[in-house]
Amino acid sequence: QVQLVESGGGLVQAGGSLRLSCAAYGTTFSLFKMVWYRQAPGNQRELVAEVRSGGATNYADSVKGRFTVSRDNAKNTVDLQMNSLKPEDTAVYYCYARLTIGSTYAYWGQGTQVTVSS
Repeated sequence: QVQLVESGGGLVQAGGSLRLSCAAYGTTFSLFKMVWYRQAPGNQRELVAEVRSGGATNYADSVKGRFTVSRDNAKNTVDLQMNSLKPEDTAVYYCYARLTIGSTYAYWGQGTQVTVSS
């Protein structure tokens, strides 16, 4: 049973920082592309940042230069360092793992709330 568990959300003032972490259990973590999504009330879920199995990263334009995604395959974790936070970053942040080898294997975490006050 694959499980993704996020942690590190909370309340922070604008301009502050938070670090989210996602721990993966029950799978060969290093093979998966790991992605952080977020969903604000009334909005669709959107991609924030992703890191591929080989380490290549990609970011939404809205977070470039402020957020950094990283993975530690030895610890089966993927982190999202969020700096210079803005009220519009307020959302539930989700960890997502995806692997396609013939079939597609995809898993979601339960989400962690990030609230940025102005």
